[in-house]
Amino acid sequence: MSKKSLYLEAARKYEKPMVRFLRDLVAIPSESAEEGPVIERIKKEMDATGAFDKIWVDGLGNLLGQVGQPGRGKKLIAIDAHVDTVGVGERGEWKHDPYKGKVADGKVWGRGAGDQEGAIPAMVYAAKILRDLKVDMSKFWLLLTFTVMEEDCDGLCWQYIVNEDKIRPDVVVVTDSTDCKILRGQRGRMEIGVTCLGKSCHGSMPEKGDNAVYKIAKVVREVEALNERLKGDEFLGKGTITVSYIDCKTPSLCAVPGQAYIHLDRRLTVGDTKKSAVAEVKDAIKRAGVDAKVEVLRYARPSYTGLVYETEKYFPMWCEPEDALAVRSAVNTYHEVLNRPPIVHRWTFSTNAVSIAGMFDIPCVGFGPAAENVAHTVNDSVPIEHLVNCAAFYAAFGPTYCELADSKSNDKTMKFKRIKA
Repeated sequence: MSKKSLYLEAARKYEKPMVRFLRDLVAIPSESAEEGPVIERIKKEMDATGAFDKIWVDGLGNLLGQVGQPGRGKKLIAIDAHVDTVGVGERGEWKHDPYKGKVADGKVWGRGAGDQEGAIPAMVYAAKILRDLKVDMSKFWLLLTFTVMEEDCDGLCWQYIVNEDKIRPDVVVVTDSTDCKILRGQRGRMEIGVTCLGKSCHGSMPEKGDNAVYKIAKVVREVEALNERLKGDEFLGKGTITVSYIDCKTPSLCAVPGQAYIHLDRRLTVGDTKKSAVAEVKDAIKRAGVDAKVEVLRYARPSYTGLVYETEKYFPMWCEPEDALAVRSAVNTYHEVLNRPPIVHRWTFSTNAVSIAGMFDIPCVGFGPAAENVAHTVNDSVPIEHLVNCAAFYAAFGPTYCELADSKSNDKTMKFKRIKA
């Protein structure tokens, strides 16, 4: 049996502990800024494995685990999973209790099982596999990051890790849902607020006022038209913009509103910038024939530790070339561990890589359990087989990356399947 196939055999031995651990995680509500209890449960499992040289929680509340020792010339390989989830919505729509971690049909079901707590057991037991197999870690050390507030503000956690913890890996494997495909890019995103002012008056005499809702309605129509005009990219897909929230201020329900507001979700593709996206919204307002204030919004919610780490809600797109070291390492790892060609594609939704790669230019590659389309749905679930495959992949990635990084060969031939946007 080859060294690489040993990773998969070792991972299979930990299937039951990983399922048990994941069920515990799903049973703990862990919405953004409320992750304290689930962080404690992860730390407990990390301690129990005995695989970590150092475990700590930073000021924002991110949990970090170190395997191996930093040293001159060593590569820092990081693997990231966010631990927070969205809410459950209407409980009656769930086939399984969202907080029970039900095992059925070869899957674990519940809020966060797929998005994206399923990666957490695979990561923790990947560290255990490295120790079990006595893998040579003379050329790299591993950092596992279990990060907070991604659902609320993706990438904020990594802004803290890079800027405040002063940690800058050579490469990061982002484990948000990929359905065990290798993903090498994603669109960026930003949040834009538009406010129209009017003049309030009594609802029985609307002609004496200036209805701000009527003004914002014209802008909404132009935003819808703008979305149709936005251009696309062959790999990442087209940029998009949509109204995600609308509100108004009025002295009563018998009055003309004096102020109206819309919140815009803007997805950014190749060529889109903060400046260009704001200009497009201003042009839409001009087409609507109204006056309005446009602002790029900010995030300033306290984390579960109480820390407020404010940031602008602008997160750039990123895309690794097919022949980038991170991508080639992932493809080779997949071949060697799972013995078949992988699919290489890109994310539709957004991940922490908007900061890691988009802001800080740290090479990233995505590989995680569960499909994107179960995220934020009542079908949130993860195949148990994915836990095993991901644990093996995460354990094998570091040695493979270092082997390719040290290789003198210029051969970049890879076998994988491409999917068009």
